[in-house]
Amino acid sequence: MQAPDQPILRDIVLVGGGHSHVGVLKRFGMRPEPGVRLTVICRDTHTPYSGMLPGYIAGHYSYDEVHIDLAKLARFAGARFFRDEALGLDRDAGKVLCRNRPPVPYDTLSINIGSTPQMGNVPGAAEHAVPVKPINGFNDRWLLLLARVREHSGPTRIAVVGAGAGGVELTLAMQYRLRDELRAAGRNPDELSFHLLTSSAVILPTHNASVRRTFERVLAARGVVLHRNAEVTQVFAGRLRPAGGEIIDADEIVWVTRAGGAPWLRETGLALDADGCIQVTDTLQTVSDPKIFAAGDIAAMVNHPLEKAGVFAVRQGPPLAENLRRTAAGRPLEPYHPQRRWLALISTGDRYAVASRGTLCLRGSWVWRWKDWIDRRFMLEFSELPPMKTEPSKGTNG
Repeated sequence: MQAPDQPILRDIVLVGGGHSHVGVLKRFGMRPEPGVRLTVICRDTHTPYSGMLPGYIAGHYSYDEVHIDLAKLARFAGARFFRDEALGLDRDAGKVLCRNRPPVPYDTLSINIGSTPQMGNVPGAAEHAVPVKPINGFNDRWLLLLARVREHSGPTRIAVVGAGAGGVELTLAMQYRLRDELRAAGRNPDELSFHLLTSSAVILPTHNASVRRTFERVLAARGVVLHRNAEVTQVFAGRLRPAGGEIIDADEIVWVTRAGGAPWLRETGLALDADGCIQVTDTLQTVSDPKIFAAGDIAAMVNHPLEKAGVFAVRQGPPLAENLRRTAAGRPLEPYHPQRRWLALISTGDRYAVASRGTLCLRGSWVWRWKDWIDRRFMLEFSELPPMKTEPSKGTNG
């Protein structure tokens, strides 16, 4: 940890408690940078690990098993922890503007706040759908949805909008958990029905054909109604309208489509991509301001377009930490080169999973046990905090 009497020469402020920033905190805790003070600004004291979130929804993990204690990790790193929400930047003055506290000065700033659902372009979506992102607030939304389903008498129809890996995995996890909930309450689990809608002609468009066929079979076997080429154009209370199709009735609507940047970023003067995410160079510095870095879903690497997957946020942690150190010491920065292919371990609700990488498709309960081992090992590195010699593992992207 940073010695409390160490003179403060540089302030590094971390906005957000995403996967990249927990990696930064761990590394600075293990090897403090003399004269550097870290400050974390985050709304939540616990940050979820996205790779285990579907398992939590399905009921395989407890809340504590899938959340990192961010305040504890900040203490380990000798960092100040401000439980607040960033709402803007004063770049000229070098300050972060917060909702509830005075502006926080920085010499170097890093933003890792995840993404925000882009629901404003679909009338009624913001009012009547439950967004999955940002994931740091999804637990509260999930518990409310779970309570509504428990209390709902008679059949319950659930629609999930978005059939990428996140949407498919979440659909199967919710179905598994909610059927168990109804059985435990002495109700018929077949009262539940699920609709999965995608604007694409296929599900899991970034994965290979074997992976897609596997999940098509699973969805069909479990009675999930799949709507292809069904871009949602309007959402009402209890209904949604897909393009060119009939209105679908739904008691609950869950939104898992492509997300973008928080609205306040548009006022910062930082260069953003079409989705409102912060454009960054290979060093993870913003293209607009070398004092500001960004990582995870909120970052858009201009030379390496990446899928919004937790695996990249995890892997950006080490190079981000290194370049924050180098910035503080006035040394040249090092580029980060993301891999072109990555392993995705996608679960099917029960303790069964599919491994996808390039043209590879492996499936079975052993894949779920493998994923479970990887994820638990990753989480242990943020709960067992004495200094370690080994680098944190890569984790999975769920």
